[in-house]
Amino acid sequence: MVKAIRVHRPGGPEALQLEEVELASPGPGEVQIRHRAIGVNFIDIYRRTGAYPAEYPFIPGHEGAGQIVAVGEDVKDFEEGDRVAYVGALGGYSEARNISAASVIHLPKSLSYEQGAVTMLKGLTAQYLLRRTFRVKKGHRVLVHAGAGGVGQLLCQWANALGAKVIATGGSPEKAEIAAKAGAHHTILYRTENFAERVKEITKGRLCDVVYDGVGRATFPASLDCLAPLGMFVSFGSASGPIEAFDLGLLSQKGSLFATRPSLFTYIAKRRDYEDMAEDMFHAVKRGNLTIAPPEAFPLADAAKVHAALESRQTTGAMVLIP
Repeated sequence: MVKAIRVHRPGGPEALQLEEVELASPGPGEVQIRHRAIGVNFIDIYRRTGAYPAEYPFIPGHEGAGQIVAVGEDVKDFEEGDRVAYVGALGGYSEARNISAASVIHLPKSLSYEQGAVTMLKGLTAQYLLRRTFRVKKGHRVLVHAGAGGVGQLLCQWANALGAKVIATGGSPEKAEIAAKAGAHHTILYRTENFAERVKEITKGRLCDVVYDGVGRATFPASLDCLAPLGMFVSFGSASGPIEAFDLGLLSQKGSLFATRPSLFTYIAKRRDYEDMAEDMFHAVKRGNLTIAPPEAFPLADAAKVHAALESRQTTGAMVLIP
């Protein structure tokens, strides 16, 4: 038996229940991981509320790090004792779990378990956004919404290191300062300033090549007004609520723009892509392009409190649960 957080029906943070569950031996192609740290992400809230479907009851959590304690049949690349991290199927909010070996990556010794637990989903999200969805290069002008968030800080850091001019929005002076320290050249308080007008001023009318938006409803459609002709709007989250259906003609009217709603799990569906992306991310950490700060840690039993804080959008940086 292991302790785990389970959700029996959609609801608020109170839907997260600490329970004891049975854990079988790993099946063919699986490894069993004893968690040392578990990543907390907005997708966990979407699962808990029912915005993203799941079969009840379920254990939330798509990201974690720990040590392999058992290996199933037909697993060749991992063995007991390996330090690993993963982003994969539901089941992370637990003391230990079984997961497909195809979802697991060897964790470099230079990263702690806590850092590993927040590097996979957020770090790989930053990787595909900056290196694949829109390949940021020197001289590009980039707008990052919620630059003080977990992914936002990584986007600011990495885009800066790639030579882009980075503009970040934040909901408070404190968050703006965090984004600036992460690498944003300019910050905008989107709750008190017209961020589209400020982007126009900052760029002297040239606007941005790409907008990375993890906020959603609150920043749309004004984000489109921040883009230069042929620019790309990348919506990768909806912290303020989902973007409703809109007239595609807006993209034409505002400069033949591109818009996309990508998902990490599509980008890592092929093992080779997953490995290449992780290698690129770890190299960025080694080069100093990404600094993975130690996340704020909370006991697994406090998952509901952590969700409430994250959902209120009053947090900055990354958080982990410790079993």
